[in-house]
Amino acid sequence: MASHRYARLLASSLQLLLCSSFLLADDSAPSASPCAFPAVFNFGDSNSDTGGLSAAFGAAPPPHGETFFRAPAGRYCDGRLIVDFIAQGIGLPFLSAYLNSIEANFSHGANFATAGSTIRRQNATLFQTGYSPFSLDVQTWQFTQFKSRSQIAYEKGTFRDVLPREDYFSRALYTFDIGQNDLTSGYVNNMTTEEVKATIPDILDKFTIVIKSVYGQGGRYFWIHNTGPFGCLPYVIDRFPIRAPEVDHIGCGTPFNEVAQLFNAELKQTVIKLRKDLPNAVFTYVDVYSVKFKLISQAKMHGFEHPLVSCCGHGGKYNYNFHWGCGSKAVVNGTEVMIGKACKNPLKRICWDGVHYTEAANKWVYDQIVEGAFSDPPTPLRMACQRQAH
Repeated sequence: MASHRYARLLASSLQLLLCSSFLLADDSAPSASPCAFPAVFNFGDSNSDTGGLSAAFGAAPPPHGETFFRAPAGRYCDGRLIVDFIAQGIGLPFLSAYLNSIEANFSHGANFATAGSTIRRQNATLFQTGYSPFSLDVQTWQFTQFKSRSQIAYEKGTFRDVLPREDYFSRALYTFDIGQNDLTSGYVNNMTTEEVKATIPDILDKFTIVIKSVYGQGGRYFWIHNTGPFGCLPYVIDRFPIRAPEVDHIGCGTPFNEVAQLFNAELKQTVIKLRKDLPNAVFTYVDVYSVKFKLISQAKMHGFEHPLVSCCGHGGKYNYNFHWGCGSKAVVNGTEVMIGKACKNPLKRICWDGVHYTEAANKWVYDQIVEGAFSDPPTPLRMACQRQAH
C-alpha cells in the first residue's frame, strides 16, 4: 500500500515539475503580441524621402503629389511612398522630414532620407551629378544631433508636443531603403559593370558602420529593404544604352539588374553578420527587389499597364527626358507651359517619373511585404520587434 502511495506521490511531483517547466519556458519566450512601435526613424534616398531634399534645395513641383495630397508634398511621386504606408500600418502619422522646419512634428519619429542620397559620399555636388550631399553617414550625424537636442528641449519642457520621449529611441522601428544610387553613380562615372560590382563590399562596409552607430544610440529594431530592379527604370535604360542581348524579355537591362541582385545577396549576408555582432538587435531583411520585379514583369495581371513607360515626363520611348523631367516648364510662343505632364490615370501605372514608383505601385509593393512573405525572417511589420528563428 505504501508503495502505491509513493508511486502516486512521485507521479504528482513529476506532473508539477513538467507544468512548472512549461510555464517557465513560456514566460521566457518572446511575446506573440504586436509591437507597439511609438516612432519610426527612416534613413534612405528618394524612395522614402518625405520632404528632405525639397526643404534643402527647392520643392518638388506639380504634378508631384497630385493623386493623394492634391499638391506637392515633398515626395517624388504622385502620392504616398512605401514609408508612408509603413507609418500608417503601425498606426502612426506620416513622418516629417528632419530638414523641414515648417509644420514638422517629430513626436512619432523623423525622416532623414533625401532624394539622391547614397551610402558612400559622392565626390561631386548635387548640381553636378544629381546626387545628394546627405549621404547615409551624414543622415546618421543628423540623427545623433536630433536625439541629443530633442531630449535637451524635452527635459526643459519646451516643444514636448512635437518631440519624441527618450524611451522612444529604444522602442522605435528603424527603417532603411538606400543603396541604389551608389550603384547607378558608378555608371554615371563611366564605370563598367564589373567595376561597379567591385565597389559593393566597400558600400556595405559603410552601411555596417551606420547600423552599428544607430545601435550604439539605442536602436534595436531594424527593417531593411534591399534595392529594386533599377535596370527596369526609364532613367537607367534610356541613359545607359546596352546591347540587344543584354535586354531581357520585359525590356529591362540585364547587367543593371544583375548588379542589383549581387548587391542584395551581399546585403543579406551583411545583415546575417550584423545579427551575430549585435545579438540584442532584431533585423528584418525585406526583399523588395522580387516584389518590384514581379509587378513589372506581370503588370497586366495585376491591373497595371506600360510598366517601363513614365507616367509623368516628356517624350521618347519611355516618356522620359533627362533634361525635361516631371513638372518641367518651357516657354512656347511666349507663354510658359508645363511640358513634363502627368498621364491621365496614374493608378494604372507603375513608374511615375522615370525614376520613382507611383503611389499605386508603392501601395501594391507594401501590400506584398507587410505580412512578411518577402522577409527574412518572414516577420510581419507589426511583429518586427520579435526575435524569430532564421
